[in-house]
Amino acid sequence: MEAAAAIIAVICALVVAFAVIAMVRAVRAVKRGVDRTVTQARRTVEDTRLKARQYTAPGAAGEVAQLRLSLRTSMRATQEVLRSGMADDSSLSESMALFERLSAHGRELEEDLRKLETEPDRDRVAARLPDLRERTERITHSADSLRWAAQDRARQFADDDLTLLSEQIRMEAGALRHWEDEAEAASPEPRPGAKPQAQARATDRAATGAPGAGQGAGPGGGPERPAINGRNDRWQAGYSWQKTKRPESTA
Repeated sequence: MEAAAAIIAVICALVVAFAVIAMVRAVRAVKRGVDRTVTQARRTVEDTRLKARQYTAPGAAGEVAQLRLSLRTSMRATQEVLRSGMADDSSLSESMALFERLSAHGRELEEDLRKLETEPDRDRVAARLPDLRERTERITHSADSLRWAAQDRARQFADDDLTLLSEQIRMEAGALRHWEDEAEAASPEPRPGAKPQAQARATDRAATGAPGAGQGAGPGGGPERPAINGRNDRWQAGYSWQKTKRPESTA
């Protein structure tokens, strides 16, 4: 009895432990989903504010908002392309590592632009704006280069795969139409409207495959064969939809 009670207690403890672990994982998953939603909402609000500010704020303030929006858009698009491409192309891991290093410079520039956006001294803003504009162009150009290269690589792989698939389908379609080659080999004259390659192939097969071709009557040559009357009387149908020729009556 004591052993059975101990086993039941251990089983109950394991069930409770598994339930707690599952609950903790569920809570963490929900928390991650909420964090992603909140982050996405904040990002959307900030982008909307910057778009409105670049058109409504005059002078340097509007240009600062434009630089921030350009930087955020380029970095976000490159990050999405690299992350989605790594699932199919592991060679993009090195590109992702370079992008992480570039992101550090991008976050630093984003912070400088955000501080400059709230700077009350317009002369200071105008003095620092050329340097920040150059940094923004360099970072966005590097991010765009990585994104475009990853997209071109994925497009090239897709084109190569499509070319190989088309060739395999062409070969399979030819194999499925094998009855055309057999019918051409059985008939010495090509069918009307047949392709030039098919006609040549049918002629060659008829010339090389016919028994006794090129042999005439003579010593050791065997009896003469009757002239061809347009039909091969010895040819038998090989398919269910072709009727076998009936023998003539000997009565």
